[in-house]
This record gives sequence, structure tokens and C-alpha cells, in this order.
Amino acid sequence: MKYILVLLAVFGIVVSSLALREHYRTEGDSPCSINDRWDCGIVNHSPYAVVKGTGIPVAVLGIAGYVLMGVLAWRRAYRLVLAFAALGLAYSLYLANIEAHILGVWCIYCVISLGIISVMTLLALGAAFFPGGRSSVAASR
Repeated sequence: MKYILVLLAVFGIVVSSLALREHYRTEGDSPCSINDRWDCGIVNHSPYAVVKGTGIPVAVLGIAGYVLMGVLAWRRAYRLVLAFAALGLAYSLYLANIEAHILGVWCIYCVISLGIISVMTLLALGAAFFPGGRSSVAASR
């Protein structure tokens, strides 16, 4: 489980870095400007792309969170991974709600990140409460 969570964290870092690059893009079309409903440029240049009152891009939080979860997974601190993944999932769902109901535009990087953090949350849940997988559950009976 350790390596799967670390690999997912690396993918999360990459996707968050791409979103951060989009946040700072000043010229040219967004590479993920697909149509009227999918445009990372609109999402990453909106007021919701920064943490309110700080000016810190949300993508920076994503990068930091994925780095932290990767380190914790490497150390097999699965309950801490679960805690941070659950926070990340809640925040990602909040941002997805903004994309759907306020902006009316989706960011492909954000949706991929939502998928990654969802899978990490489920895997961390399993690793935290069923550390040996099926064999340990069967052995405890």
C-alpha cells in the first residue's frame, strides 16, 4: 500500500503543478481549454483559485498536501494520511461545487486531482483500519 499511495501522491504533485503553471500563465490559450464547459484557464484565474485573504494559489496547497501525504505514506503513517486525505477530499469537493454551480466551467487538472485524492482517501482508510488486508481480517476470526 505504501508504494501505491506514494505513486498517487507523485501524480497529485504533477497535476497540481500543472494547475499552478496555468494559474501563472499570462499569454496564449490554456492547453486544457477544450470547450465552453472545460477550461482550466478560467478556473485557475478566478478569485477562487487563491486561498481567500492570503494570495496563495490553491494549487500550492495541493502540492504541499500531496508532498506531505507522500512522506506520511512512505513512513506508513496511514492514519495521518487518512486525516490529511479526508481534509483534501473535503476541500476538493468544495472547489468542485464552485466549478459546477458558480463558475460553470470545469478544470481537467482539478477533476483529475479530485479523482486522485478520492482514491487516496479510500486506500488510506483501508490501510489505516485493515492494515493486513483480507488475510488479517480472516486470521482475526
